[in-house]
Amino acid sequence: MRWKALIASLIIAVPALAHEGDHDDYADRSKATITTKGDKRIIDANGLPDHKPGQFPNRGNPNSISEQHYHFEMPLKPTALDEPMPLRRYLFGVALNGVVFDPGTAEVWKPGDKIVSHPSRETRMGPGTDRDRIWNYDGMGRMNLGIDENHAHVQPTGAYHYHGLPTGLIERLKKEGGKDKMILIAYAADGYPMYAEYGHTKADDATSPLKKLASSYRLKKGKRPTGDDGPSGTYDGTFVQDYEFIEGSGDLDRANGRTGVTPEYPDGTYYYVATATFPFVPRYFHGQPDPSFEKQMGPPPGGPDGPPPRRGTRRGPPPRPGDGRPSPPSE
Repeated sequence: MRWKALIASLIIAVPALAHEGDHDDYADRSKATITTKGDKRIIDANGLPDHKPGQFPNRGNPNSISEQHYHFEMPLKPTALDEPMPLRRYLFGVALNGVVFDPGTAEVWKPGDKIVSHPSRETRMGPGTDRDRIWNYDGMGRMNLGIDENHAHVQPTGAYHYHGLPTGLIERLKKEGGKDKMILIAYAADGYPMYAEYGHTKADDATSPLKKLASSYRLKKGKRPTGDDGPSGTYDGTFVQDYEFIEGSGDLDRANGRTGVTPEYPDGTYYYVATATFPFVPRYFHGQPDPSFEKQMGPPPGGPDGPPPRRGTRRGPPPRPGDGRPSPPSE
């Protein structure tokens, strides 16, 4: 029908969520606009949360929150890859409030080091370093990275970003009518949606009750290797490598997702799930990520009146060693 075609051709703007009763100014300063144009979903945002964040700087994170200039694009009809793709140098996705999901950290253990270091610095890595023997500290693990109650902290660029369930955003969405249904919280870089914890017991049956979906990752048993092969100690979740994927042990696949019906996709779709246990936020893509989610480094942030970046990921000076921690002493 003509009216359907007309609606489909419009660019639909979704303002950042309105928040009643907040005693901080983040609700008013947060800006996120979601539009659709052609075969793309477009998200423009300033990266400020629409809920009260924790105190920054703090003991584990020396950085202050500042406005960003985000412009993300993703396909409205994503297609699956043949095999899951590691995030590598991509942000995982962006929440409906414009805050990004970036589950990786820069803190690592590497052979011969007694301190954490940044893996991109070749002079610290050494010419013969075996990257397969690098152990990555997990942002939600035991190392103090200054994560707040929303499972987020701040990059040296001032970018506030989630490492786990965005509890402040979820609470607001529940108040807006999501209490008894699956809660859409974000879109991934490949265009697939991400929901918070719950899905239908029968993935393809919207009338089946909701349940908390379980990831298929488990802590390894025993102790880590020692010497140059590993940081020793018991597998306790400090490192990403402390976990292993056991297919079929939970409800979700390697990318922490599954296919099923959702309120926004009644005919079914692949969707990711943010979980309260590892991986918290997916570490793999089910589809091809859009280049606008590539992590880029550039000049210092432009501020609220500064020009936007060329594509839409963070901008700012190169990070110090560590995702939010002071530089380690020089060797």
